[in-house]
Amino acid sequence: MELWYALVDLLPFEWAQPGHMYFMKNALLAVLVISPLFGILSTMVVQSRMSFFSDALGHSAFTGMAIGSIAGLFAEPLWCAVLFAILFALLFTFVRRRTSLASDTVIGVFSSTAVALGIFIATLGGQSFTKFNALLIGDILSVEPGKIGLLALILLVVVVLWACSFNHLMLSAVHPALADSRGIRVFWQEALFSVAIAVVVTISMTWVGLLVINSLLVLPAAMARNVARNMRQYHLFSLLGAVAAGIGGLMMSYYIDASAGASITLCLAALFLVTFFFRKQRQ
Repeated sequence: MELWYALVDLLPFEWAQPGHMYFMKNALLAVLVISPLFGILSTMVVQSRMSFFSDALGHSAFTGMAIGSIAGLFAEPLWCAVLFAILFALLFTFVRRRTSLASDTVIGVFSSTAVALGIFIATLGGQSFTKFNALLIGDILSVEPGKIGLLALILLVVVVLWACSFNHLMLSAVHPALADSRGIRVFWQEALFSVAIAVVVTISMTWVGLLVINSLLVLPAAMARNVARNMRQYHLFSLLGAVAAGIGGLMMSYYIDASAGASITLCLAALFLVTFFFRKQRQ
């Protein structure tokens, strides 16, 4: 982290001055790690028409947090939330492949069940729900260097998986039957993709906020589709847009004292609006 702090000290901002506001420097590094994760996964989420899947996963992660709290793990219930979200993602993939229901219907069933179960567990025995309020909004300024290292490791794993399985993932998303006929194990491709989203959403939820985390997995790719002319541009614009909005949102939240997660989302929405009109003019 010392190298990172030394680099940030060169920036022309008052919070970047040496020796203080380490929370802001940590938050900036976290944004630079989280944003590419969402930018990469966003393209597959939109392509697979699973835009609300991350929302359902957020609800399942909240349920995992509640279970961890009941089990006496409230000091660090994150790992319980990760495990529950992974199980949720695998079960969702299994049910989705075994039923003729549309994906949005299956997502609705799982999402409503997860949030109801989470609230039930969190309020069981007359407990107060207020201790979970921070999960709804998030606070990226509270991110710790150790968690940033974990995010960086997850980013590396996701990039490797994406590079190795991109063609199979894309074909499975666009035409599952054709992928099956080509010998691609569609279920395991979808399961791998779902687990990756589950881990990223759960780890990031504490800092981004449950209420807006779904938008971070939809808006980057939606913005990119407005201006991309080919698949390479589609993924590149999604990643760059996510990073730009992440940095811009963090700066905006600092100077106007607002939620970082909401600020990043608004920056992404603004990029989508600009690219939408650019798309209309180009056509």
